[in-house]
Amino acid sequence: MALRIATWNVNSVRARLANVLDWLGEAKPDVLLLQEIKCQDDAFPRLEIESAGYHCVVHGQKSYNGVAILSKRQPEDIRIGLPGDAGDEQARYAEATVEGVRVASLYLPNGNPAPGDKFDYKLGWMRRLVGHARALLESEVPLVLAGDYNVCPTDDDVYDPVNWQADALCRPESRALFRELLNLGLTEAFRALHPDEPRRYTFWDYQAGAWQRDQGLRIDHLLLSPQAADRLIACDIDKAPRAKDKASDHTPIWVELS
Repeated sequence: MALRIATWNVNSVRARLANVLDWLGEAKPDVLLLQEIKCQDDAFPRLEIESAGYHCVVHGQKSYNGVAILSKRQPEDIRIGLPGDAGDEQARYAEATVEGVRVASLYLPNGNPAPGDKFDYKLGWMRRLVGHARALLESEVPLVLAGDYNVCPTDDDVYDPVNWQADALCRPESRALFRELLNLGLTEAFRALHPDEPRRYTFWDYQAGAWQRDQGLRIDHLLLSPQAADRLIACDIDKAPRAKDKASDHTPIWVELS
């Protein structure tokens, strides 16, 4: 049976809970990876989500960051936190195995202003992710590294490349490390199936009518190991949740594996 895995930066799971529950009921993903849940573990709306038929893995943080894995099947072999920096207290990474597929929900640092300490942290975090991805690939199990990467891989993924070229999401250093991830042997699922489609975004800022003008960015990605890419059936962006009341500024993107 096909396995549908989605990722969504919800920008506060408690503020968007009605929208999340609606989407779970409509889209029925087998796995939903959340980012920027903005709550500690004990404040996560576990009861409501479990009542919708999903198990929860939560790595929260008060008011900021936070990731979660929601899955219809019981997740196994859970890992909390990205290896490589024992002093990193930001809640940005959770990983588990669901139905034989290793999935990770990641919330990569924004990195602005760049240059600066925040940008250095972003690049360091990305280097740690490259190292961890390399180790995961050695296991040769199906792997999906998904989430808010805060990187526009190319100019086709930003509505105004010229004005965004100095932003941390589009700087050459960020893009180079994203390519380094791909060069490990990972497949960027959306572009694998939609190589030439412009203006396909996953994020629209709340300011200046960006949603109404379709001034967006494609910064949420699903990267697949060769074993997962061989099973890739479909991948698409669901814009409908972004149009709802009290919407997140991101919208879900999903893959389907055979």
